[in-house]
Amino acid sequence: MLKEVAKMIRGLSADAVEEANSGHPGLPLGCAEVGALLYGEVLKHDPGQPDWPNRDRFVLSAGHGSMLLYSLLHLAGYELSREDLRNFRQLHSSTPGHPEYGYTPGVETTTGPLGQGFANAVGMAIAEKMLAARFNTAAHNIVNHYTYTLLGDGGMMEGVVAEAASWAGHLGLGKLIAIYDDNDISIGGSTDLTFTESVADRFKAYHWHVIDAVDGHDFSALRQALAEAKAVKEQPSLIIARTRIACGAPRMEGQAEAHGAPLGEEEIRGMKEQLALPVDQKFYVSEDVKQYFLARKQDLQQLRKKWTEEFNCWAQANPALKDEWDQAHQLGLPIDFREQLMGIEVKTPAASRQISGKLLQQLAAQVKYLVGGSADLAPSTKTYLEQYGEVQSDDFSGRNFRFGVREHAMGAIVNGISLHRGLRPFCSTFLVFSDYMKPAIRLAALMKQPVIYVFTHDSFYVGEDGPTHQPVEHVETLRLIPGLKVLRPADDEECKLAWIQAMERTDGPTALILTRQGLPRLNKVEGWAGAYRGGYIIEKEKSNKPDLVLMASGSEVSLAVEVARLLRENGQDPRVVSVPDRELMVKQGQQYLSETLGENNFRVVLEAGVGAGWYRLLGAKYHLVTIETFGESGPGQELAAEFGFTAPKITEDILKKI
Repeated sequence: MLKEVAKMIRGLSADAVEEANSGHPGLPLGCAEVGALLYGEVLKHDPGQPDWPNRDRFVLSAGHGSMLLYSLLHLAGYELSREDLRNFRQLHSSTPGHPEYGYTPGVETTTGPLGQGFANAVGMAIAEKMLAARFNTAAHNIVNHYTYTLLGDGGMMEGVVAEAASWAGHLGLGKLIAIYDDNDISIGGSTDLTFTESVADRFKAYHWHVIDAVDGHDFSALRQALAEAKAVKEQPSLIIARTRIACGAPRMEGQAEAHGAPLGEEEIRGMKEQLALPVDQKFYVSEDVKQYFLARKQDLQQLRKKWTEEFNCWAQANPALKDEWDQAHQLGLPIDFREQLMGIEVKTPAASRQISGKLLQQLAAQVKYLVGGSADLAPSTKTYLEQYGEVQSDDFSGRNFRFGVREHAMGAIVNGISLHRGLRPFCSTFLVFSDYMKPAIRLAALMKQPVIYVFTHDSFYVGEDGPTHQPVEHVETLRLIPGLKVLRPADDEECKLAWIQAMERTDGPTALILTRQGLPRLNKVEGWAGAYRGGYIIEKEKSNKPDLVLMASGSEVSLAVEVARLLRENGQDPRVVSVPDRELMVKQGQQYLSETLGENNFRVVLEAGVGAGWYRLLGAKYHLVTIETFGESGPGQELAAEFGFTAPKITEDILKKI
């Protein structure tokens, strides 16, 4: 029967790409047997309840081959109709060009940028082991599932795969099984042009169990390889499946041209004739295949119901664990969460990274499902949870990750942990190295995953490490990512509010931008609650008419306060506005902006980075104190003078302009 299933996959995939006149038929045709075996025999899942917690996860890391996944989900009985397949790659359809989390039932993550899905799968496998360590008991094994991922030659070339595979091998993720579609073809032609390494030897060096030279079109060989992989408990497994791209197409099989273009009606006709499929019937599924998957769906439902019965028994026997489970899966917070965090005493001046570190210890005590780590920078980013253990190959009960110097994989892995559900991940590095994470951050925002990023050493005040370590454009770049909340607190109170906002946000990621240098506590004329609106008044003018307004975020707010003092000594009457979340402030509307910033006045922005994005808060008369060049190596305060970030210099320049 699986041979028939593979035929249906090929027919559906070719028809959908042809109907759209766009897409990638090569992988779906080449991996039809792999997909048929996974969904026809291997995967533990319930199409009627796609979010079943104990389901096996399948991640199509080679997301361009999306019609393979859509065909399988349709056949398996997910809520994905024949009409949805007809609308492949059309606007607002359930079958977008690359799989998108939240669009299609059964799609576990958004894939397309090669290698991201593989690293997501590593995160999912980590989450499975961590939840098993927390919730399984001697009597009840409620967390016990596998993570499978399929990647091709292109993904295997990506650096994020190397980083993630290295860490997965270090952790010994025995329930992670990767299938490598090894067809020797990439968009540009044969992989001999660019990719001649031994993938098998590379993954063996990563401490993976490698099953090499498996015939990817032979069900018996694939079945045996999967059984062998599942028998290995202490290592992740890589199955190297030798396949032929566009297998079944009479002329295009094995050709690079089949990677990313429709086959054409004549080629599809020839393929269907060769496979004994109805030539003149598009999106055909035989009655036998329909009945096969209907029976399998019923079996899987019974499997899920049996698990539910065991889960209910576990819950009755372990009410405290059940409460933890519910809170973790719902991302619930204690009732007094805000009060506890705001009540923490902080001695100032202090760097916001140090303040954040102190708050994080309290958060960890309050929120048991909060887990995280850094890219080998925990002592500097202050993100190590001191009262809790580490996740290592012999113990997954801890809450600290040591990601190593693997920023890109770190970003993608925490996405996978978040997608799995049951844990709330954060990760950390220096702000300048967010560049290495940008693809994963963007995908977290696209998928609305509540990942928290702790980015420290936020400006040229880093000092002696020089321009390679001094972020200039980075805050602005992060603000440009749709759906990413960027918070740059100015003191300990704003830092507390930033963490509260990050933890309370469950529909997208948050980046905390923190300093290396100390910050004083600000005297806020109207309190700090206005920070929830993105920007608020710190100091008011005596005249109650803001003819001169100073705006800043982060460490530059205290500098703005000092500038305001000097301006008053020179006969001016300035207002100071702190803007920890500029994008949120812009969204408050004109009335709030007028109340906070006034109208038709002179506005000054202080930010130790590029200033392009501040134009929406400026008027006709303004002055920017920003840095539009790379930094220099030297002590931070000397650099402040070099770049004009001193109160006397800024005051002098403002007085010349107004």
